[in-house]
Amino acid sequence: MNRITGCAACIAAIVGVCGAACSKSAKQAAAPAPVQPVLTGNEQWTKGQSSMDWWRDARFGMFIHWGLYSIPAGEWPGKGTGHAEWIRDTAHIPVEEYEKLKGQFNPVKFDANAWVSAAHSAGMKYVCITTKHHDGFCLFDTKQTDWSVMHTPFKRDIMKEMAEACRKQGVTPCWYHSIMDWHHPDYLPRRPWEAATRSAEGADFEKFNTYLKNEVSELLTNYGPIGVMWFDGQWEGTWTHPRGEELYNLCKKLQPNVIVNNRVDKGGGSFGMTRTEGGVQYRGDYGTPEQEIPPTGYPGVDWETCMTMNDHWGYNSHDHDFKTTADLLHKLADIASKGGNFLLNVGPTSEGEIPAESLQRLSEIGKWMDVNGEAIHGTQAGPFEKLAWGRCTQKAYSAGTGGKGKPATRLYLHVFDWPKDGKLVVPGLYNEAREAFLLSDKGRNLTVTRGGNDGNSLVIDVPVNAQDAIDSVVVLDVDGKPDVAAMPVIKADADIFVDTLIATATTTRENAILRFTTDGSDPLAASAASTGPIRLDRTTTISTRAFRGARSVSPIARRTFTKVTPIPAIHADAKTPGIGYMYFEGDWDRVPNFGGMKPAGMGVAMSFDRTQRPAARVDRFGFRYHGYIHVPKDGAYTFWTASDDGSNLYVDGQRVVSNDGLHSLEEKSGVIALAGGMHAVTVDFFEKGGGHELDCWIAGPGMARKKIEPKEMVTEP
Repeated sequence: MNRITGCAACIAAIVGVCGAACSKSAKQAAAPAPVQPVLTGNEQWTKGQSSMDWWRDARFGMFIHWGLYSIPAGEWPGKGTGHAEWIRDTAHIPVEEYEKLKGQFNPVKFDANAWVSAAHSAGMKYVCITTKHHDGFCLFDTKQTDWSVMHTPFKRDIMKEMAEACRKQGVTPCWYHSIMDWHHPDYLPRRPWEAATRSAEGADFEKFNTYLKNEVSELLTNYGPIGVMWFDGQWEGTWTHPRGEELYNLCKKLQPNVIVNNRVDKGGGSFGMTRTEGGVQYRGDYGTPEQEIPPTGYPGVDWETCMTMNDHWGYNSHDHDFKTTADLLHKLADIASKGGNFLLNVGPTSEGEIPAESLQRLSEIGKWMDVNGEAIHGTQAGPFEKLAWGRCTQKAYSAGTGGKGKPATRLYLHVFDWPKDGKLVVPGLYNEAREAFLLSDKGRNLTVTRGGNDGNSLVIDVPVNAQDAIDSVVVLDVDGKPDVAAMPVIKADADIFVDTLIATATTTRENAILRFTTDGSDPLAASAASTGPIRLDRTTTISTRAFRGARSVSPIARRTFTKVTPIPAIHADAKTPGIGYMYFEGDWDRVPNFGGMKPAGMGVAMSFDRTQRPAARVDRFGFRYHGYIHVPKDGAYTFWTASDDGSNLYVDGQRVVSNDGLHSLEEKSGVIALAGGMHAVTVDFFEKGGGHELDCWIAGPGMARKKIEPKEMVTEP
């Protein structure tokens, strides 16, 4: 994991307006078909589930970070108490000193059944444990090295015991495995602080790559079917897309149904979603945002938020800054409501115990899940863009005896802020309500009426007091697929243009017509219908909303497009092919002012590959690239940078892309209006630690997005 330094679409359907909802006592007739339990081992693959189905149904899993780093428990003499699984790097511990921990590893209180039971009781459906972290120490019986648990006083195969305990309790075993390895003699690069004492001379990364693949083969051969291979540490410059693709294919060859996360390859920006770029499909079955919940999720894409309970992944005896149970449950509901999974971490002690604070929270989460787990497991993202009082998950089902009948939807309303007046308002929901009840009290029907400020909401009469102070779940069954007043979407290449611009307006609402205006007024039922592209030749605000007949069935979407004068082309005497560069050395957290610094080197480059630095300098450096690019015609041009760490891109002295700060591979963009001809492009980049990727792209009128190639540019002679 990264070291912590402090780390839609609504589907419209049947239209309906109801008065009081029908009161039904036979809940079974309206209930969704029961969710099948998450099977493990061979059962999972022989019951007809696809490799992703069980994972999507699970929604909730346990992450376990455990290894030699649990022994110092976050503290090293003279180096403070803020460390954890990165301690060898953050405390600058030489290999020979760190190796002494192997003789001290004897977690006599380790009980795989107890660990898995804690996860199972909390409603977690899978457990992902570190088979090897960045320090290279293996918690399994490997034939590749003696840097493993089998060569400690403990001498027990942790992974064997965990796999057996998982299958015994119906939990899916999953493996975390670090690509980065600070111990292996052939792994490169070395840590910057050990360069003087641990020579990289003679190191052969291909030998390490073979070692890595051999260990992965052991993990996917010796322990039965595994649910997920969760890779990490791919951000270093030595790991490449071809190596990631090869490792992904190896996993699928050994276990065709294993799920592999996107960190196996180089395409996961911000550890988020896998990119496709330049015809290259980066490997990975799902995205892995870390320590964050995406604001709107990633509709239509599989993703999983991994997060710590406190401030560290591995055990730190000084870290008692634990998130509250309420916070964790709200995060779980939030993630599920956006269609994601929640992988919640624990960091066991050197004796093999999960910390008491973690166990307490798992127990409290489990009590909530015993009552409300149905509102998490097997659910999909909710249909609402925003709910003031909480979140919503959903399941589709067939209403009728034996599951035969017309389509219906069960909405699980996660109410964080209970209405004091006993009126739970579900905004902009046009379906006919079938019934409503509390998940904790299924025998008590709740009255549903049509109302709200706009008359387009369903209002549920709920008890004055919440059933659960953290998250009370109200079940609302409705006919058909959710028909929710989603905001229309106005699309265009940019918000600025030079001559003309084509915009389009779309809606996810079925049986609805979009009507629009271009004078800033609210669209009415008599306004023009949006049936195709909208052509603009002057500054315009487009306003649009959906109608069914004379009735509006969506909020109003507005977007302003501004006609601008392009920046004139410049006259440049540059004739030398390539891009000029200045190379700098330093330790920064943001892009510094390179203009006020003396470079350590300079020259002309044919790419942004950063090879214009000393080979021994793997971190803490920066570049300023400067050259000239030709754009074919007047228009608005979009520029992108994807970098690790920070970057800024300037055109003719104006900053267009701000991708600054410490982060993993992340992509940002910006737009500028340019006249056809030559324009100066400057890219500032810095690298503090980890990977050092940098790529830039451009798109404009008549020009699809393409990579900026410095070899196709010119610079000063």
